Amino acid sequence: MASRRFFWGDLPEEEEFYASMSVSNTKSFFQTPYGRLFTQSWIPSPSSSSPSSSSRGLIFCSHGYGSDTSWLFQKICIAFAQWGYSVYAADLLGHGQSDGLHGLVADAEATASASLLFFQAVRDKPEHKNLKKFLFGESMGGGLSFLMVLQDPKGWDGAIFSAPLFAIPNQTKPSRLRLLAYSMLLGYAETWPVMPQTNIKGNVFKDPEKASIALANPRLYRMPNRVSTCRQVMRMCEIFEKRCGEIEVPFLVLHGTADNITCPKGGETLCRRSRSVDKTLKLYDGLFHSLIQAELDHNSDLVLSDIRAWLDARTPPPPPS
Repeated sequence: MASRRFFWGDLPEEEEFYASMSVSNTKSFFQTPYGRLFTQSWIPSPSSSSPSSSSRGLIFCSHGYGSDTSWLFQKICIAFAQWGYSVYAADLLGHGQSDGLHGLVADAEATASASLLFFQAVRDKPEHKNLKKFLFGESMGGGLSFLMVLQDPKGWDGAIFSAPLFAIPNQTKPSRLRLLAYSMLLGYAETWPVMPQTNIKGNVFKDPEKASIALANPRLYRMPNRVSTCRQVMRMCEIFEKRCGEIEVPFLVLHGTADNITCPKGGETLCRRSRSVDKTLKLYDGLFHSLIQAELDHNSDLVLSDIRAWLDARTPPPPPS
């Protein structure tokens, strides 16, 4: 596919596009002790100047590995805003326009903490005091959102995990032997892009046209996996295995049964072992890893419908204007 300026094409311009979607988009940078984050918001129109008076709640979103918030991931954020929620997201460290070596996760917990600091800064504004607050994480962003819940367990009214990276199928797991060998180089190899990578297009995207658009993202990380990133993903899954029983917030986990990047057993483990009273696991027969961005329309519509029903059932309707 030829290059394009935006995921929707070269035109219309951003302001016109967002207006046609009935949302207002803003972009800014947020400084953290771990590095500077590129952040965005999508606020439902027409009351974008006063989100607390019109929003049903706040949703804080984290994208997956190699991606960012400025391409197809926006489809999710825009949908949430169209439902009446104010949506905030940050490019993860090492991704998109945020600080860090491209494609590098140097420390999973620090990566989660950086995004969490931005989310807390927005969440804790006085005008948002009475609004429900939710986390949403997709793929690796789901694993990082889990870490955010551990770091701030009382700050959320719920969490949505879409194909979360809680557990890795055996055929996709990084080689422990390779990681051990690189660890003997005293840290010199941690940034090297030398780890084998699975066929991302075949494992993630079901709709060929949407796959082409996703892969046209100019900020997509395209090199082999970096050593530290693989090590940190494995560590994140180990933390999940050890601490998933601590989770108390209401949550929704979504998984496609044909996903071979992450596997549903992670969501099943969370449902079985967490302390949450309100917990839901949705399994979608035959769906791939990218449940919303690049599934067939009727499949992604079903997933979005389930998310909306879950959110709306836990959020009071907005007050009349």
